[in-house]
Amino acid sequence: LGKANNNGTIIINKDIKDPKQIDEVISHESVHIDQMKRGDLDYDDKNVYWKGKKYPRSKMNEGAKNLPWEMEAYKKG
Repeated sequence: LGKANNNGTIIINKDIKDPKQIDEVISHESVHIDQMKRGDLDYDDKNVYWKGKKYPRSKMNEGAKNLPWEMEAYKKG
């Protein structure tokens, strides 16, 4: 529904019309922005990097609640 970019911006799916859902997406993605600012989270086209560990995108379900960076975002966002 959304994506946090390394440059601090957030992209929201254009099909979302409900203002409450937009706020929830911004809140969730803002946690990822904070994670990147702290140096805990980074990514490129092939991998996500969390606290120095590499997670290949090809072997994960991105956005899954059990991923460590997502656990924090779902809890705080």
